[in-house]
Amino acid sequence: MSENKTEILVGGVVLAVALGFLAYAGKTTGMTRTGSEYQLSASFRSADGVSVGTDVRLAGVKVGRVTSVDLDPATYRAKAAFTVLDGINVPDDSAVSISSEGLLGGNFVEILPGGSPFYFAAGDEIEFTQGSVSLVSLLMKFVSGSDSEAEK
Repeated sequence: MSENKTEILVGGVVLAVALGFLAYAGKTTGMTRTGSEYQLSASFRSADGVSVGTDVRLAGVKVGRVTSVDLDPATYRAKAAFTVLDGINVPDDSAVSISSEGLLGGNFVEILPGGSPFYFAAGDEIEFTQGSVSLVSLLMKFVSGSDSEAEK
């Protein structure tokens, strides 16, 4: 009987540690919600490296996440919907770009704030955008030497 109690106790400890790990993993990866958010959207020529769950940052600080990326069949542009934490007002002349964390890092959506005294409301679309830059195409241009300066 004492072996059975020991097994139950060890099983309970293992289960508690597993649940604690899942809670920690959810919090550090941003999969759990930390507060209320509002939705914005933007249209990009190229959204390479951006998918659902990609960070949205303002001044290098995570303020939201991408909730969907779809192709607009009318314009052939990638339309991304993303959230921003309540309490963070984004000026209505702001721009959004897809930036890279470095040569080997992933991409993220960066909000470049403007100076307007008016702010985007939930559901608005940010018009000023800059899509992602393909590192492979830049390297190919560099290696092949196909630059406008080289042709002169």
